Amino acid sequence: MSTILAFDFGTKSIGVAVGQSITGTARPLVGIKARDGIPNWDQIAALIKEWQPDQLVVGLPLNMDGTEQEVTRLAQKFANRLHGRFGVKTVTHDERLTTIDARADLFARGGYRSLSKGAVDAQSAAVILESYFESQYGS
Repeated sequence: MSTILAFDFGTKSIGVAVGQSITGTARPLVGIKARDGIPNWDQIAALIKEWQPDQLVVGLPLNMDGTEQEVTRLAQKFANRLHGRFGVKTVTHDERLTTIDARADLFARGGYRSLSKGAVDAQSAAVILESYFESQYGS
């Protein structure tokens, strides 16, 4: 069993979720504000210290046709920085449509009130992580 933290990278906010490989499930934790894609590294360090993850997963934003965009490069850079700072195995995972799925799930559970930016970003990170689990371990 391994604990994994997932990140939904954005230039203004980064969603974070935690999950367990044994159950293949994830839950949203928090949305962290970022400035030009640079987060408060102390907040991320605190999450890593608290959860002691075996691995980190960063959502890789691609165009619908699979091509890269500017934010794709920034997400890859963020993943490299995570690995460099914390020494935890870090991988990227295709995140196409995760924000749409996250919004739909949050709306179904709590209506418009549940659609705050931080909640959507954290839920997106949970969707990314569950998608990652499915790609690794099957459904």
